[in-house]
Amino acid sequence: MNKKYSIISAAIVILIALDQITKHLFQNALLITRTPFLQSKEIKVIDNFFQFRLSYNDGGAWGILSGNMIIFYIITIFAFGLFYLLIKDTDLKHKKFYTIAVTLLIAGAIGNFIDRLLFQEVIDFIDFIIFGYDFPIFNFADIFLVVGVIMFGADVLLEDILNGKHKSNKGS
Repeated sequence: MNKKYSIISAAIVILIALDQITKHLFQNALLITRTPFLQSKEIKVIDNFFQFRLSYNDGGAWGILSGNMIIFYIITIFAFGLFYLLIKDTDLKHKKFYTIAVTLLIAGAIGNFIDRLLFQEVIDFIDFIIFGYDFPIFNFADIFLVVGVIMFGADVLLEDILNGKHKSNKGS
């Protein structure tokens, strides 16, 4: 394995560890009882804005496709195939933004996939109330995925813009 893949792999392992450790710590700190219904403690950080509250999600974002775990296994397998293709273009010197985006996407996907494999649901614990809206509870893997998607999209747009300017300058 070359140096590039060693660094990316180490970053992915560290991010997955952060995700899994925080899920474990907050589950142990917040869970009161799981049966018959979830009861958990809340740790208010900023009243009416930010708290830690335990939640289990057997669906996707906002609980979509709840209970259809096989769909998430299939989506994750396809995502890993895509990641395999994307990681070939990573470059720590010339494509740092892209490389960070792909690293975050892989770590986030694996972090939530571990939960789905072990528990058939994802452990969430970060809860925000934004302008009175109780935003869906999430975890670090979700943060990695969202930031990774935003960075990846920004990288693609920026590259298109730069290549478009480069092409138009050649024609002049």
